[in-house]
Amino acid sequence: MSDKEIAISVKDVTKIYKLYDKPTDRLKESLGLSKKQKYREHYALRNISFDIAKGECIGIIGTNGAGKSTILKIITGVLNPTAGNVEINGRISALLELGAGFNMEYSGIENIYLNGTMIGFSREEIDAKLQDIIDFADIGEFVYQPVKTYSSGMFVRLAFAVAINIDPEILIVDEALSVGDVFFQSKCFRKFEEFKDEGKTILFVSHDLSSIQKYCSRAILLNKGEKIGEGTPGEIIDLYKKVLVGAVNDGNKAFIEEEERKALQKVSENVSLDNLKKTEKSWKADMPINPNNQDYGDKQTQIVDFGIFDNEGKITSTIIKGTSFTIKVKIRANVDSICPIVAFTIRDLKGTDLCGTNTMFERCDIGDLKKGEERTVSFTQEMNLHGSQYLLSLGCTRYDNDDFHVYHRLYDICSVSVVADKNTVGFYDMNSKIVIDK
Repeated sequence: MSDKEIAISVKDVTKIYKLYDKPTDRLKESLGLSKKQKYREHYALRNISFDIAKGECIGIIGTNGAGKSTILKIITGVLNPTAGNVEINGRISALLELGAGFNMEYSGIENIYLNGTMIGFSREEIDAKLQDIIDFADIGEFVYQPVKTYSSGMFVRLAFAVAINIDPEILIVDEALSVGDVFFQSKCFRKFEEFKDEGKTILFVSHDLSSIQKYCSRAILLNKGEKIGEGTPGEIIDLYKKVLVGAVNDGNKAFIEEEERKALQKVSENVSLDNLKKTEKSWKADMPINPNNQDYGDKQTQIVDFGIFDNEGKITSTIIKGTSFTIKVKIRANVDSICPIVAFTIRDLKGTDLCGTNTMFERCDIGDLKKGEERTVSFTQEMNLHGSQYLLSLGCTRYDNDDFHVYHRLYDICSVSVVADKNTVGFYDMNSKIVIDK
């Protein structure tokens, strides 16, 4: 890229915070009363470099604490880097902490001018955009009232309207497209699409992997302050899935611990099966467990392990829409057990059951289990739910004549993220085929 083509250039940016055990240590150091270093260094960012061309839409993903918001704040000038530099070629509008800089005593109109001026726009430019901002926020006569009288929803609507309607050359977005109700969110996404169509440069941070895949031409993965990878959204989302299950080492390459691999492969007269099993890593250890899950039942037969596997057999909690995936559930009989039924259900975040099945529905008889026996049930299907976050529930039950008996249930045990580049109406895609005759 030539310099004229680059909108944002980040070169070897490092951000270090000093962490003190006690407030007095900070005070002593600031006054020069301590000869010994009283702090430890925390690298929020370490040698981050990337370029963004004009007209590109780039996504940044990573777990909490990866450094995503920190790099955006450095790019927008909210923070200064400890080392490295950032070059910007164009006027920025940033959707970071919505409403930062608003004066709670001022009216909405006054805050529009205040915030617009802080972003770097003249009064004449704000005048030209004022009606668009008011219409987009859609908070009625409240725009003439002090902001302190606003509900939280009205506040973020106004802040978003100010940031996105003043015409920037570069738009910085940090998890801001999910503000307000569903209708306002729809309006926000339409505006985002307009920016893309107009060839604006967009830097987009989100935990919504579907949005990253849908809107971005390239993605960057951060982990613990370091850049792990850069490439197409599909490639980086796959790498992110490895980060989520701990399959990326400090050298930033996917790996399997050699000692664990050897332990799992080594079967000899010196290693009993029981000892070998102790070295195996459970599937559920790599699942994002919900701390508020419901775990109940008499556990005469117990769910001892479970995992979600993608179409390549890799354990993951992130599934690409339209691909096959497998849910594996391992059960163990703690007493002699009558024909257990194993089930799974996928629910939305409101608790609505969206889909699921069990071994009885599928006419798959597990059979009776003796004490200590184990079975692993694998459910394989295609993912047709829309891109979103869901919760997985598991169950192990039985029917004894007409009596229903719960061995073990794990409701909302872990989250499932579905990544899609196309959503339709409702919860799932019917994969409609359209033909237009002329």
